[in-house]
Amino acid sequence: MCAQTADKDALLVTARPDLNQRVGLWLDHLSDERRLSDKTLLAYERDLRQFLRFLTGHLGGAPSLKDIAALRPADFRGFLASRRRQGVQSRSLARGLAGIRSFLRFLERRGEVNAAASAAVRPPRQARSLPKPVSSKDAIGITSGDLAMESEAWIEARNAAVLTLLYGCGLRISEALSLTGKMAPGHGTRTLRIVGKGRKERIVPILPVVSEAVEQYLKLCPYAIGPEGPLFLGARGGPLNPRLIQLAMEKLRGALGLADSATPHALRHSFATHLLAGGGDLRTIQELLGHASLASTQIYTEIDSAHLLSAYDKAHPRR
Repeated sequence: MCAQTADKDALLVTARPDLNQRVGLWLDHLSDERRLSDKTLLAYERDLRQFLRFLTGHLGGAPSLKDIAALRPADFRGFLASRRRQGVQSRSLARGLAGIRSFLRFLERRGEVNAAASAAVRPPRQARSLPKPVSSKDAIGITSGDLAMESEAWIEARNAAVLTLLYGCGLRISEALSLTGKMAPGHGTRTLRIVGKGRKERIVPILPVVSEAVEQYLKLCPYAIGPEGPLFLGARGGPLNPRLIQLAMEKLRGALGLADSATPHALRHSFATHLLAGGGDLRTIQELLGHASLASTQIYTEIDSAHLLSAYDKAHPRR
């Protein structure tokens, strides 16, 4: 069962009891069967609550299941227009509409509503922003651990190990920090089994430089790391907070003169971009990143194309 939250309690007062019951079933479905992350669940709850609040004013009272079944495309467009007037940007509007559609599709599978009205509404157009990887030279500088940014050598080695995992294996920071002691790269280990978004598993190869970085951290770490405990520890021996890696990256940005876009997640983008530039095929990169859809991986081809066009514009004699 999904966790009870203040947001969920607030949501329940904006609908009739029959609709409240379906909301609870939908959230449990997202948590138990689709295994969405807590962060995604909270976003879906919040978006649906905003929609139900809009309907309360739009319809003159808290909506029921019957009211939801009778909605027309104009009702959804009215909701988007009201949110736009509140200053909500296109990306957030599109995400909110996706959450509402998910709820309606859930009801449709139960045979209780027809979700066609929401499907007929186009999400707002949004400018597509490309990921911003760092150069291979900068990525090596970030992961080298040679800048002595921390007061303790083991913390310097820990940060370098985490950042090397992000760049060397294409991990998300949450995936790197979820590793346990028995999963530590090194001692002949050639691959890592990663559980990513949606509990999807993937196998990623381990480069020697990744194993070396982790082994150096383990050698210097003053705490005992158990096989089932977290691999990466904080200064007091507890699980490492991801914010500390973000702060370490901020220090490195300043030391290396990098843009604000050089974040820990940018190292994952760099992993994909540099593989593609080196001749890697999209399907392989998709598997290594754990993308559910090839479309998510194809965005890196646009980065490579943009880089080529920029170089062409700068170097061509007839520019």
